[in-house]
Amino acid sequence: MILRIERIPELNKVRLRLSGQFRSHHLDQVKAEISRGEPIALDLEEVDLVDIEAIRFLNAREDEGIPVLHCSPYIQEWMSRERQEENARTDWR
Repeated sequence: MILRIERIPELNKVRLRLSGQFRSHHLDQVKAEISRGEPIALDLEEVDLVDIEAIRFLNAREDEGIPVLHCSPYIQEWMSRERQEENARTDWR
């Protein structure tokens, strides 16, 4: 499945607009774009399908201070639930 990544320069950062399906086999491609050194925001407005590894990746980027913008409601909900489950696993230990 295809993931398109578009770099959109903005005033103080680069917005990475992701389009299509964002799955585990795309993580290295997105990591490479993030590692270029500029301040980044991830724009998911045009993402229509994700998997659990993408959700965990997005949560980790938010934890690092990278904004995740324009998520669909189902992606936002899944990110929230996964974060809650991760916190519960951490608290249980």
